[in-house]
Parts: sequence; structure tokens; C-alpha cells
Amino acid sequence: MRASRLLSLLLLLQNRGRLTAAQLAAELEVSERTIYRDVESLSAAGIPVYAERGVGGGYRLVDGYRTRLTGLNDGEADSVFLTAVPQAAAELGLGAEMAAANRKLLAALPDSMRERAERVRDRFHLDAPAWFREPDQAPHLAAIASAVWEQRVIAVRYRRWNSDPVERVLAPLGLVLKSGLWYFVALPHPDTSGRGPRTFRAARVDEATGTGERFSRPDDFDLAAYWEEWSREFEAGLYTGTARVLLTPAGRDLLRATCPPALHGALDAAEPRPDGRLHAEVPFESLEQATAQFTQCGPDAEVLEPAELRQRVVERARATVRRYAE
Repeated sequence: MRASRLLSLLLLLQNRGRLTAAQLAAELEVSERTIYRDVESLSAAGIPVYAERGVGGGYRLVDGYRTRLTGLNDGEADSVFLTAVPQAAAELGLGAEMAAANRKLLAALPDSMRERAERVRDRFHLDAPAWFREPDQAPHLAAIASAVWEQRVIAVRYRRWNSDPVERVLAPLGLVLKSGLWYFVALPHPDTSGRGPRTFRAARVDEATGTGERFSRPDDFDLAAYWEEWSREFEAGLYTGTARVLLTPAGRDLLRATCPPALHGALDAAEPRPDGRLHAEVPFESLEQATAQFTQCGPDAEVLEPAELRQRVVERARATVRRYAE
């Protein structure tokens, strides 16, 4: 356990440069006293780590010192190639770089662990796009990614889903791959509205041009935290109404299999009735979507409210009967 922590400490200093004892303790979840002892152990082992005193000081390695990737355990070696997503790297314009990085990682591993890593590569494949959906065609994805890496401002022509294209000048902060769809998070440049970052779908960018200007990325921006909160708010905002329905157990199971996970809680909360059916209040996006959703259940679902939705389901059922009666 201590050997693993010493290696982690060494790699933190190698990858990040100067770090204080407090920062190292927070990263490794130990006390600062433990960090002092670990640094002494590294120095005794011949690792050129030294302390800089005063304000802005901390621990750092002698400039130019690098360590090879030794000390990996079996699970860590297995994970080396689980982190590689060739399709995503290629779409970002980094396919060749990822292949080269993987070759270097393999070369740095001991023979036994190299075999394990190669076995994972041969036996695991990630297919990111969802079923029955073609992956997004985002011709300007590489340009957007370059702006993210280099913190450069870009001017884009963007197609909003419900209106004409708009021109935007953006400072891209990060990229997200969601079920085969690429999104990017960006600030308007300059950010005078105070609304903070916004989310854009990369496939809707028709033009992307660099402005030659650079921007400063906010120090407190956390892409993963932003995406989690934005996704939750986005899903909640989709549902504009709630339907009161009676479902048979088969109808509930059918809805569960076809509706988004965000609605599963409403189905789980359904209350049983004496006739064996379940009373549920199910959110829906639009009357058109809800009509199709409940019609597919046939007699296993009965809409009670709203009245307009109930009438639409009745009309759809009658139209179906007329079609087959012909």
C-alpha cells in the first residue's frame, strides 16, 4: 500500500510540477505528516525531489527528471487499454496520436503486464453510438476540439433545432461524448450576460472559424459537474405535462421498456387498485409524444387526464379499428 502511494506521489509531482504538502495530502487522502515521511523516503531512494521554502513553495522534482511506468499492478495494467476510445480519438483528430501513445505505454510495461494489456485490447471493444441511431456527422469537431485544447476563441454558425441559424463567438471549455453524440460547452465571448457556460451540439455547427484570440479558462469550471447538473435540468425541462393513467402490470412493463429512465420513478410509484390495475402519474413531453406512447400499450393503458390527451388516444384507437375494418 505504501509503495503504491509513493509511486502516486512521484507521478503527481512529475505530471503537475510543484505541489504543497497540503495539496499532496488532499490528493492522496493522507495527513501532511505522512507526506513529509514519504518525501524523505523518496529522497533516500535516490529520487531527486526537493522542497522550496516560503510563499508559493512546495515539493518538486529536479527539472527534466522522468520515471518509467513501473509499479503498475495487474488491474492497473488491464485498465491501460480500457481508457482508449479509438473512434472518439479519430473524430477529434487524435487517432494517430492515441495509437502512438498506446505503443509507448506498451513499451514501458514489463513483459507480463504488456501481455495482459494486449489481451484487454483484443477482448474489449467500445461501440459508443446507441442502437438504431447513426453517429452524428460533425465535420467541425476537430476544429472545436483544437479550440478547447488551445483555449482559442472561435466564431461559429450554429443551427438551433427550432429556428434559423445564428452566428456566435464562443470560448469552448470542454467536449462531451454522449451515446455517440458530441456536445461542447462554451462561454459566449466576451461573457457579458453573466449566464455562464452553455451547451451546444457539435453536429449543428455549419461553420467554425478561429478568431486568433485566446481566452482564459475559468479556474473553478468543472466539466463533469457542469454536465451532470445540465443533464438533470435538461431532462426535467423536457416534460411539459403529467398524465394520470391506469396501467395493467403488462402496460407498466411495456412503458418501462420504452420510456426514458427519468420516468421510471413515476412508474415505480404507481398505486395498486382493487381491479388489479395501477394508478400512475406519468410526465410527458408533448401531447403528440404522449399519444404515441400510450397508444402502443393498447388496452393495457387507459388515460384519465388530461382530457385532450385521452381524446387523442381514443381517436387514434378508433382510426386503427377503422383501418382494419376496411
